[in-house]
Amino acid sequence: MRALVSNLALFAALAALAAGPAGAEQDMLLGADMASPAMTRAEVSRADIEAMIAGAAGRPIDLSNKALSGLDLSGLDLRGANLRTARLNRASLRGTDLSGANLEQSWFLKADLSGAKLVGARMFGITAREANLSGADLSRSVPIGDFRGAIMSGAILADLKGGADIKNQSMGLMRTVFVSVNLSGANLRGADLGRARLDFADLRGADLTGAVLMGADLSGADLTGATVAGAEFRNADVGGARLLGLKGEDRALGWAERVNAERAIARRAD
Repeated sequence: MRALVSNLALFAALAALAAGPAGAEQDMLLGADMASPAMTRAEVSRADIEAMIAGAAGRPIDLSNKALSGLDLSGLDLRGANLRTARLNRASLRGTDLSGANLEQSWFLKADLSGAKLVGARMFGITAREANLSGADLSRSVPIGDFRGAIMSGAILADLKGGADIKNQSMGLMRTVFVSVNLSGANLRGADLGRARLDFADLRGADLTGAVLMGADLSGADLTGATVAGAEFRNADVGGARLLGLKGEDRALGWAERVNAERAIARRAD
C-alpha cells in the first residue's frame, strides 16, 4: 500500500513539475493522502538509523521508500544515503550531512534542514514545500522539484543544476519551483535556473553572479540589492519584480531582452 501511495503521488508530482504555471502548485499533492501513516509517521527510530550507520562502516545506507516523518535525524552522517521516495515530512535534519544523497522523489514537507549539507545531492522530483533550508549548502545539487514557500535565506546554492533540460523532449519542461521561496542573502553564483519558477521569491541581497536565469519566471520577485553581474536574463519574466539597488546591473547579460521589463519596479532616471 505504501508503494502504491508513493507511486500515485510521484506521478502527480512529476506531472505538475512539467505543467504550466497555472497547474504547477495546484496538482503537486494530488493523489497523495497527506494524513495517512505513510506520510505522517515513522516506521523506524533514530536509534535504528544510527545502528544502520554504524553497521555500514562508512558505506551509504539504504532508506529508500521508508516512512521517516517526524523523526529527529539532526546531525547524522547520511552522506550518499539512498532516500529515494522516502517520506521525511516535518522531520528534523538540522546540520545533517546529506552530501551526494539520492533524494529523488522524496518528501520533505515542512522539514527542518537548516544548516544541512546537501552538496551534490540528487533531488529530481523532490517535494519540499515550506521546508526550512536556511544556511544549508546545496551547491552542485540538482533540485528539480517543488520548494514552494521554503526558507533558503543565507543558503549556498552555487553551481546548482536547476534549469530545465530543453534538449530532452520528454523531460524538457521539468523545472525547479522556487515560488515564494525566501532566498534572501543566498549564494546563487553560477546557478543554472533556466526556465525555473521564481515568481514572488525573496532574492534581496542574493548573489546571482553568473547565474543562468534565461526564461525564468521572476514575476513579482524582490531582487532589491542583489548582485547580478554576469547573470543571464534573456527572456526572463520580470513583470512586477523589484529591481532596486542592483549591483553589477551594467554587466548583466541579456538585460535588454527581459520580458515585461516595463512592468518591473526599477529606479527611474530623473
